[in-house]
Amino acid sequence: MELSLSVQEFREYVSRQLNHFFPDKYMVQLNDNSAAFDLALERTEYCLKDVTLQTYFKDGNLYLNHLYSDQYAVFLWFLSNSIWSRTEDLAIANKLFYLNKSLHGFSCLYDTKLPSIFLLLHTVGTVLGKAEYGDYLVAGQGSTVGAQNGKYPILGRGVAVLPHSSIIGDCVIGDKVSVGINASVYQKNIENNTVVYRSEDGSIGYKYKEQCWAQRWYNVQI
Repeated sequence: MELSLSVQEFREYVSRQLNHFFPDKYMVQLNDNSAAFDLALERTEYCLKDVTLQTYFKDGNLYLNHLYSDQYAVFLWFLSNSIWSRTEDLAIANKLFYLNKSLHGFSCLYDTKLPSIFLLLHTVGTVLGKAEYGDYLVAGQGSTVGAQNGKYPILGRGVAVLPHSSIIGDCVIGDKVSVGINASVYQKNIENNTVVYRSEDGSIGYKYKEQCWAQRWYNVQI
């Protein structure tokens, strides 16, 4: 994976952002967390290497651009999670969570178990809670995965939550399920290869579809 900055410049860039946004007495220098930073880069590469978006690539190689907000949001989440899991430095992990929320409107805590492969589209207003997630998750702007009475959903492989849709509560969402724009799943199990949609009259409908919406964003078979 190519970077828009050198690794050293990338570390310093994120460090300066954290210290600018959160100017408390606990100054961050990510050179002190180089192993976690490098791990976050590796995880980001694995996460994004098979997406179909040509803007993610340069001369055929995956290109992580610190000024491409959707990419940068994914990297910041991996960095927060890598620092939390490797060092348990809650101060830095919380600052990275807060930075991601401030810059991108993306709310996902560092101890959430996001899958190894996921894609964020536009990020603003997206909330991913501590559910169980399968690979090839796609989350559009304003989408929510959350709990009801402390119970979170279980999501299969290739689940897509389209803009302003939601999956809430104690439910099992099958593989290749697409929750359409403004649709919601509330404590209801959904079978594989289902499209959940909101009709013109506001009611929620369900239909079978072999090709899931998430597949369009990946060049490997989900």
